[in-house]
Amino acid sequence: MTSLPFPIAEDPDPQTLERGRLLFAGETEFVKGVVAMSGLPPADRMEVCFAGRSNVGKSSLINALTGRKGLARASNTPGRTQEINYFTAGDEHYLVDLPGYGYANAPLPVVEKWQKLLKQYLSGRQTLRRAFVLIDARHGIKAVDQEILKLLDTSAVTFQCVLTKTDKVKAKDREAVLAQVRAALSKHPAAFPEIVLTSSEKGDGIATLRAIIATLV
Repeated sequence: MTSLPFPIAEDPDPQTLERGRLLFAGETEFVKGVVAMSGLPPADRMEVCFAGRSNVGKSSLINALTGRKGLARASNTPGRTQEINYFTAGDEHYLVDLPGYGYANAPLPVVEKWQKLLKQYLSGRQTLRRAFVLIDARHGIKAVDQEILKLLDTSAVTFQCVLTKTDKVKAKDREAVLAQVRAALSKHPAAFPEIVLTSSEKGDGIATLRAIIATLV
């Protein structure tokens, strides 16, 4: 029997879980919002970034990871965040919140400016260890998501798929979504071969994602 491509990430061992807990147990602070490459903070620590289409639950996930409800501001208005937002995690990590993509109401010049900044960031940030691409578990990977996945491929940035809002999906529907996501990911060489299932509301998968971030080198 062959194993499935892109299996669901298993629960880490207790020691690794503790590393993840300790990483996010300390102070997490907002550093700055960046609108140009010249504004990036010094590349003096490892960083991971979070990408996802608007309203995928990115802010809620970052808040759940850090245990601080108001750290990343969730907005009901798609495309509200137009900056690359930097947060510290412990003394050796940055968490980077990328602007939500796939919104239709933003002016074209704004979208083009964001796309240019994103390309520069992904291809030029040497301390970036992994991108976490958030996908709504109710909808799977859409055409708008393919754009960011292709960009990560060409930038040679390893990315890992994180399914959000899994508590909103019935068990009988989950396998169909996973099959669609796996088929889409198989076409992207930069995709890390594990999927993380999360629910910010229920806390599912948060400890696993913390452990993954804590063990990146």
